[in-house]
Amino acid sequence: MQLEYNTQPPTIMHIDLNSCFAIIEQQANPLLRHKPVAVAAYDTPGGMILASSYEAKAKGVKLGVNVREARQLAPNICIRMPDPAKYRDAHKRFKRVLLRYTNDVHPKSIDEFVLNLARSPAQRSGATMQAIGQQIKQDIKQALGNYVTVNVGIGTNRFLAKMAAGLNKPDGLDTITGHTLRDTLATLTLLDITGINVRYQARLNTAGIYTPLEFLDAPAEFLAKRVFKSKVGYNWYARLRGWEVDAVQWGTKSVGHQYALSVKTADRRQLAKILAKLCEKTGRRMRAQGYSAHGVHLALRYVNNSYWARGRGIHSQLYASQDIFLHAHRLLNEAPASGKISHMSVSVYKLLPTHPQQQSLFAGSTLDSHSLTDATDTINDRYGEFSIAPGIMTGMQDIILDRIAFGSVGHG
Repeated sequence: MQLEYNTQPPTIMHIDLNSCFAIIEQQANPLLRHKPVAVAAYDTPGGMILASSYEAKAKGVKLGVNVREARQLAPNICIRMPDPAKYRDAHKRFKRVLLRYTNDVHPKSIDEFVLNLARSPAQRSGATMQAIGQQIKQDIKQALGNYVTVNVGIGTNRFLAKMAAGLNKPDGLDTITGHTLRDTLATLTLLDITGINVRYQARLNTAGIYTPLEFLDAPAEFLAKRVFKSKVGYNWYARLRGWEVDAVQWGTKSVGHQYALSVKTADRRQLAKILAKLCEKTGRRMRAQGYSAHGVHLALRYVNNSYWARGRGIHSQLYASQDIFLHAHRLLNEAPASGKISHMSVSVYKLLPTHPQQQSLFAGSTLDSHSLTDATDTINDRYGEFSIAPGIMTGMQDIILDRIAFGSVGHG
């Protein structure tokens, strides 16, 4: 296998929001600007930091540090609890800006997008990719606020665009092409390369590869048969040279939600309440992504670290949250009474698209649970999560808080 560097004009752009959750909080509250700010899962001493402002990062407050350590590193730091509704709104505004430039827009997570501007109106206008990137940065400020900054990376494939976006944070705009590839890689370490972690670095070192340029110059056969021992090596060979191997949109296999119980319990009534809320959140997320399900999975971890899990295929379509709960609750009743439970997770699988939907036999009647579920979701979207909720969830307002997972855009 012999590939030259891809010297075609770059059309791929990777854009990510700098210090996403923290900078959105700073935009929303001017008193937090230019100060160390961190968003933590919980504001208790053991709560993990999820995002930190650049002022906080400069003091060593990074992802994975807990609140206690953060206050030691930056005594004047402001700790905020997550506000998912605010972050989802920013994500939607972010996406709307990008859709003005091209329909080929793909969210990679709550705070990053990749877009292909080939044959887009913006590129056909004769503007350079750098000029388009600068305009997008200004449009994002107008849509999200003047304090918000993004990094823009431009390349001939997704890999180089993402790597370019990380070269000069915050508020950078950089391009990597086949002509500048070697000069760029010469300034980096292996761990600076997107997708290379400590384990991959050790594998490369074992094969005598210690720098990005040595990685780039390694033959395809060597990478495939000696380093990665699979076709992954061929992908790296092409990826490094600017050819696209990552533009695959994998279908959703399952949707779920998990919860670490703050108060461990074996009380089945209390567990049923937690289960109901997990099922409601799972159902909302599933429907927002346009799916129904034909399988439910429940997993439990006990305080003695034992683990129990079971899934069950369902012949009928699962769409309403209460239907998911019905089958998940049956699974809960089958779980062994092995002591107090510390973690619970629910997921649905065997997903099928629900749109366009065939008209229900009971449409418009009291038996039309599909329409009722959609109406309930609409109300909760407008007036806040769980404005309408099953009676079993009474008193659960502060249990299983709304969260946005990294690599997810949540529902909505």
